[in-house]
Amino acid sequence: MEKTTLTVNQDQPKVRLDIFIESEIQSLSRSRVKKLIEDGCILVNNKLEKVSYKVTNNDSITIEIPELKEISAKPQKIDLNIIYEDKDIIVVNKPKGLVTHPAPGSEDNTLVNALLYHCKDLSGIGGALRPGIVHRIDKNTTGLLVVAKNDLSHQNLAKQIHDKQAKRFYKAVVIGNLIEDSGIINKPIDRNPKDRKKMAIVLDGREAVTKWTVLERFGNFTLLELELETGRTHQIRVHLSHIKRGIIGDDVYGPDVKVPVKLQGQALHAYKLILNHPSTKEDMTFLAPEPEEFNKLIDHLRKNK
Repeated sequence: MEKTTLTVNQDQPKVRLDIFIESEIQSLSRSRVKKLIEDGCILVNNKLEKVSYKVTNNDSITIEIPELKEISAKPQKIDLNIIYEDKDIIVVNKPKGLVTHPAPGSEDNTLVNALLYHCKDLSGIGGALRPGIVHRIDKNTTGLLVVAKNDLSHQNLAKQIHDKQAKRFYKAVVIGNLIEDSGIINKPIDRNPKDRKKMAIVLDGREAVTKWTVLERFGNFTLLELELETGRTHQIRVHLSHIKRGIIGDDVYGPDVKVPVKLQGQALHAYKLILNHPSTKEDMTFLAPEPEEFNKLIDHLRKNK
């Protein structure tokens, strides 16, 4: 356990606790600081404070950084649906039930384990647990992911996502009928202060922007296309739940309604990915067909609207 104590001097402007610590200890990212605060590893004047606490003159901040328990990712023979592959990138169509990378509770049988078996040369920027992983999709969401096979590709793709050059499109079936044909949800997202396992709309959370367009209406259900401008954890699911249009089959954020067909998780599919190839600079568009259970749901709703 590494322990550090910081004292706020009188010239320090009143900034948020996480911003102050990040500026003082450059080896800690903002997200890492937030996690330490949430886990009770950071005390202000021997008291627990929220991330949004504004530091003031003579505050004594104690930081205890626990040792990281690294999980080693090992190659495992797991079938992959590869849409495209060359020396720089792999584009995969992830099935439901497959976690993107190892984490506590999901140490193996992940997409990363499958990739390590299939490909020996992945980008190392993501670390031992996330080799090649530039972005993620949830365990019970299907669809497209691009994976970097070298560090230059990883840096290029990450910048495209950050700069909103790369485009990610989803389809979802939601409860209710939206009056408008399109719209934008711009609400900040962070950990739910009442349940740390969930995300929520939080006033001082991270910027999150989702564009939506109605593709088809089925009475009390709607098929949407969604475009991510940012990529926060559970972003689409949280945003749609916030506007009372939760995704069918989502047992965390979705509506408590009977699903008309059998679903494993939410009816959410990452169907289109547009990016500029890191080496050739060619604009590329990838498409992944909706899984069978998604199409069965659509067929049922069309017949019964």
